[in-house]
Amino acid sequence: MDATLIEEFNDYLFIEKRNSKATASLYTAEVERYLKFLNSKNISVKEVTSEEALTYFVARAKGDLSSRTQAKNMSALRSFHRFLTESGVRLDNPFETIDMPKTKVTIPESVPYEAVVEILKVIDERGDEPLALRDKALFELIYSCGLRVSEACSLTLSDYREGEQLLRVIGKGDKERLVPVGAYAREALGYYLEEVRPSLLNPASQEKHLFLGRRGKPLGRAQVWKRFKAYSTEANVEAKVHTLRHSFASHLLRGGADLRIIQELLGHSDIKTTQIYTHSETEDLLQAYRQYHPEGEPDKP
Repeated sequence: MDATLIEEFNDYLFIEKRNSKATASLYTAEVERYLKFLNSKNISVKEVTSEEALTYFVARAKGDLSSRTQAKNMSALRSFHRFLTESGVRLDNPFETIDMPKTKVTIPESVPYEAVVEILKVIDERGDEPLALRDKALFELIYSCGLRVSEACSLTLSDYREGEQLLRVIGKGDKERLVPVGAYAREALGYYLEEVRPSLLNPASQEKHLFLGRRGKPLGRAQVWKRFKAYSTEANVEAKVHTLRHSFASHLLRGGADLRIIQELLGHSDIKTTQIYTHSETEDLLQAYRQYHPEGEPDKP
């Protein structure tokens, strides 16, 4: 029964609720752990009480999980029991009466534009190395368009509208957005498409993904993380690939872009998620004030 429920729940998330494959995978993995726990206690999922559900949740939290992870787990279990009630398996949701863990607001880490340039210079120093030229196009595009790594790896040839200078991006929840592509990214991408990608592609292959690995297969996230780490380390810049997305947003905000526009470009469904970047800018303002205003840091008696 458990295997059937998990399969049906996965379909419910992916098809009916239009969650991404990544979210569906995370949720079903948590539900599998939950069902194993109930089985070990001889508790039926049809009859589990809020107290018993809380026992599981507390046991999971003892694994030194962050508040963000705990909140995701709670969302998964609430969603699972919502699915059960909608399917007629049970009438109530035992997790609805359990408070959601409070998550700390994490201010996204960004780097100055000069740091982004230093990382790209390291790639340029590789010369005509095909994978380096691919990486130049990849990281220019991620920074230019504010992409998530998963979004960049999922791009296909048809997503790049060269004539319109736009990129079609499929984000979380399969939400589609169009993002302008900057001049530097267009130049690097154009060279990659004309000179590099054909050399990576197997002659008989019909592969449509935009970015390819050494053997002509779609580029994976782990490869992207690893190569960016090597470049940023060589450039003496402390950054992760996702830092490029954060920097994209912070640089737009600092340049005067409207928050709603940044929300659309990032693909955020909730403006509150985008507003987190204003906290980062506020910290910069406070630091500048304390450093330069005559009364910013008054002398202590």
